[in-house]
Amino acid sequence: MASYLTNQFLIAMPAMDDPNFAQTVTLVCEHSERGALGIVINRTLPMTLGEVFDQLGLDSSRSRVSEQPVLRGGPVQTERGFVLHSPAGPYESSLPFSERMHLTTSRDILDAMAVGAGPASAVIALGYAGWEAGQLEDEMARNAWLTVDADERVLFSTPIEERWSAAARLLGVDLVALSSDAGHA
Repeated sequence: MASYLTNQFLIAMPAMDDPNFAQTVTLVCEHSERGALGIVINRTLPMTLGEVFDQLGLDSSRSRVSEQPVLRGGPVQTERGFVLHSPAGPYESSLPFSERMHLTTSRDILDAMAVGAGPASAVIALGYAGWEAGQLEDEMARNAWLTVDADERVLFSTPIEERWSAAARLLGVDLVALSSDAGHA
């Protein structure tokens, strides 16, 4: 039986040299034999959610999240928006990948957030990280990532610049002390 990584954090090893993923933590929202989809949760874009609301023509004067930064969710479909949020809804295109975290891609959640409604906790990302069938498993075998059960406190309560080390601390790991050399038995 395959072991899938849905609802796991992928924590980039210190030796990761891919500029899209160096020192990142990625929340895996879907993983199956067909591949995986995740959202990088510790990289920002030079824009706020209020600017996204403005681009969509939404009045966000009652929004409590207009100043929230927008995340760079990954290198794939960078114009497409994704909302990681606490359970709320119903929204048109939601993927409840855990009891405490959902992924929504439909505009209705942004409409709700713009008027001060919507989920209690949410982060918005443009783009996603995607892996074809077997690609993530291959990267895991090459020790590119550490994995740990996702914790919504890292996503919703930890400052963005601290999420990489906070996710590693869930494992009891100090990333600075890790060697870039991997061993195999």
